[in-house]
Amino acid sequence: MHDVVVIALSSPLLIGIYKEGVLIESLESHEHTSEALPSIFEDILDRYTIENIIYANGPGSFMAIKVAYIFLKTLCIVNNYTFKATDAFFFNENSPIKAIGKLCFVKTSQHIETQVFEKVPPISFVLPKQIDIHDFNADTLPYYGIDAV
Repeated sequence: MHDVVVIALSSPLLIGIYKEGVLIESLESHEHTSEALPSIFEDILDRYTIENIIYANGPGSFMAIKVAYIFLKTLCIVNNYTFKATDAFFFNENSPIKAIGKLCFVKTSQHIETQVFEKVPPISFVLPKQIDIHDFNADTLPYYGIDAV
């Protein structure tokens, strides 16, 4: 059985395949999430037996988060996979994440808020080499943090 981690918050979209918590394959796409997920998962489903799907539920690109949530939630319901989530800060060493303009999301003591930055830091997400399924939670609803503009 395998776990799949999806980070669809910005470009590139990152997907990791884990066996017993260890990353065994990583995939990357610069296509739009709506185009990349179906083709990547077609390949993944042909090659792996999936138990859990985990995704970063935000903050990040509103559209990418929405598309990822709907696609992955549907896939989990149809195939009876466990669906879990965590916030984006898990995948970027708790670095600020661009919101809009000079506004960035930051995480402080388990609370996500926005702060103004004079210079917006670049976003960089990384698939961990190892995961523990207990680090993720069943609350998979997307987190947007600010209203759509």
